[in-house]
Amino acid sequence: MWVLGALSAFGPLSIDMYLPALPSITRDLGSTPSVAQLTLSLSLIGLAAGQVLAGPISDALGRRRPILVGLGAYVIASGACAAVPSIVPLLVLRFVQGVAGAFGIAVGRAVIRDRAHGIVAARAYAALMLVGGLGPIVAPITGGLLLHITDWRGIFVTLALIGVLVLAASLAWVPESLASERRDRGGLAAVHGAVDVLLRDRRYLGHTFCGALAYGTLMAYISASPFVLERIHGLSPQEFSLVFAGNGAGILVARQLASARLRRTAPAAILRVALGAQLLAAGGLLAVVVAGAGLVPLLVCLFVAASSFGAVVPMATVLVMEDHGQRAGSASGIFGFAQFALGSIVAPLAGVAGSHSALPLAILMPACSLGALLALRLART
Repeated sequence: MWVLGALSAFGPLSIDMYLPALPSITRDLGSTPSVAQLTLSLSLIGLAAGQVLAGPISDALGRRRPILVGLGAYVIASGACAAVPSIVPLLVLRFVQGVAGAFGIAVGRAVIRDRAHGIVAARAYAALMLVGGLGPIVAPITGGLLLHITDWRGIFVTLALIGVLVLAASLAWVPESLASERRDRGGLAAVHGAVDVLLRDRRYLGHTFCGALAYGTLMAYISASPFVLERIHGLSPQEFSLVFAGNGAGILVARQLASARLRRTAPAAILRVALGAQLLAAGGLLAVVVAGAGLVPLLVCLFVAASSFGAVVPMATVLVMEDHGQRAGSASGIFGFAQFALGSIVAPLAGVAGSHSALPLAILMPACSLGALLALRLART
């Protein structure tokens, strides 16, 4: 579980660790905030595309080989990011890095579904997110500390070294979980058939869009917060890292609370409460920004909205995966694709005003939260 959790952390590691350095990347490569934020969007697109690719591949070839190949590619891409001379190759390499990191994320969820279902699976996903949840806490603090001794290029070197460590751990401790007789041998026709079944399942689609829209709320915060907090409210990169890590700790606590509630409460009920809290906080953020209420109430709203995501992820994941054990890789891949594809759209929209206004962020967060609640209602009717 620790290694699978580390695989699930490649998304937040790839995104959160370099966030404190985003303004310096903009300056050093002679770019603009909106173009620099495309390094985030392209990473998200890569994470989306990689998952929809990795899922069916793992249904056909097993879980272990795709994980190892993806990790090797991640190490190479991360090292190359550290050596770019300009913003354009960084954009390309961030996409490649996202695709490579996506293999571990998508296939890791499928490994759990191979071994468990129902409440047992829900607790396993919560444990997975608990381990992976260390990423949003450790990554921004590490990024901020690294900026004291190196520049943003050193952050990408660090990501490459982390990739090497996780690759070694996967070689040692991640066995094959999909027996050869359970693998899908039908080629492209079988892949098309599995996807067709998933896309015709209203419950699956509703839960998938619910998780994706909730993730859009989080990505709006992740994308715009460096500029809102550092440029508009004057926080230093280190202070921003501490705020970001505090919100990551909130995500971790919410995951623990959701896991504990599983003993008495169904995953759908926990998900509904978590989304309600997220919508309430996101709506409060809009009111704070419009009223110009200042930094402290803004931080409170961001904390609650971000923390609620810790309960949303494991509950949405188990609801997405519960009916599709025979095509777990494809179900996981499409779910991950929807999350990161939507995130790649939301991220640049949240930063469209750059360091001039927090209003785009304050509009997008409640809009995505409301959409997630409506998608959940569609799935449960």
